[in-house]
Amino acid sequence: MSDACADTAHAPGTETLRDLVLGTARTLRRRWVSTLQPWQLSPHEFRALRVVEHDERPRLSAVARALHIAPRSATEVIDRLEERGLTERVPDEFDRRATCVRTTADGRRVLDELRSARDADSDEFFAGITDAERAELRRILTKLHGGAS
Repeated sequence: MSDACADTAHAPGTETLRDLVLGTARTLRRRWVSTLQPWQLSPHEFRALRVVEHDERPRLSAVARALHIAPRSATEVIDRLEERGLTERVPDEFDRRATCVRTTADGRRVLDELRSARDADSDEFFAGITDAERAELRRILTKLHGGAS
């Protein structure tokens, strides 16, 4: 192993806290992508669907801002959701030149199913730790997250 590799490699069991947190986040993300597969949605599409549901008829520009993406990208995401029958474009009530987006009945059903699937996966993932450990982990992560800038 080269010296450069030796500087960043860790022996088994000596991972840094950062490595453990990042590894856990990657594991959770992989599990979430897998959970989404039966619905054929990406995590990004799921987030967009949640934004549309939460904001109740947002304009595409608001969806883009909420997702921190370019308006053109938001249009593409909403196009895919609309093709699937999960969202639909509707006229803006206050500006006839503008278009808003809303979730359809199918979109709301899919969101409910995904929330249940996500909760079940979370329960399975954290099943190996006690309720007290979960509470402590929540306390620590909340403290770290609150201190992040």
